[in-house]
Amino acid sequence: MNPQDKPAAPSDEAMTVSACAALLRERFPALFGGKPKPLKLRVQVDIQERTPGVFPKQVLSAFLRRYTMSDGYLRAVAAGTHRYDLDGEAVAELSEEHRKLAQETLSQRRSQGDAKRAQEQAQRNFRASVLKDYETTTLTRENFCVLKGVDAAQLDELLEVARRERDERQQYVSELVKGFQASGKNVADYANEKRMHPVQLERLLREGGVRFGPPRHDRGPGPGPRRNEGPGGGRRDERGQGGHRQDSDRPRPKR
Repeated sequence: MNPQDKPAAPSDEAMTVSACAALLRERFPALFGGKPKPLKLRVQVDIQERTPGVFPKQVLSAFLRRYTMSDGYLRAVAAGTHRYDLDGEAVAELSEEHRKLAQETLSQRRSQGDAKRAQEQAQRNFRASVLKDYETTTLTRENFCVLKGVDAAQLDELLEVARRERDERQQYVSELVKGFQASGKNVADYANEKRMHPVQLERLLREGGVRFGPPRHDRGPGPGPRRNEGPGGGRRDERGQGGHRQDSDRPRPKR
């Protein structure tokens, strides 16, 4: 072959990471076409050998970094037992060290995600509280901002965000109510379908205007009347019709 006819190595600008992912799924569907599988170590070398000149080295490296750090891939490693080659065949056992590292990374991400969501929820709650109070306050704008600890220059933006979040919540609750009513299911079953806690779902449905009966008590029937108590629970009168105790006619021991 004439060296001038040899295909030039693709430049990094010629392929994006997304295009690289799509082409890998097309070329190696057994490995990249379905749910993530733990990759064979140094799989990048195998890809370059099987498809010379197709994948720019830097782009392929960027894809593999993103792919192997995704939650889906880490879950596959955390629960896996083997690594797989380009044909989807198990070729090596997965080390306990790598499984543990994947589990720790996922746990750390969950903790960080929980903290971030809690912070975002607290901020939304604060904005909602400011909006609610602002709509009913009799204070001046300046005094209201001082009371709420809000910069007066940022109040309008905060209120705009709060109104948008309120509209989004109302829309979400409305759609949730419609879905619940159309499903014909009870709260527990519909909560399971929506992957929600039943208490959370019921609270949102009540917010959307759905009425429920009074809370049910799971307790069984109360205890029956105690000994010496009548059916009404009061103490049974131990006296006979003559006003004497029922045991007054019993012979008494001689002293």
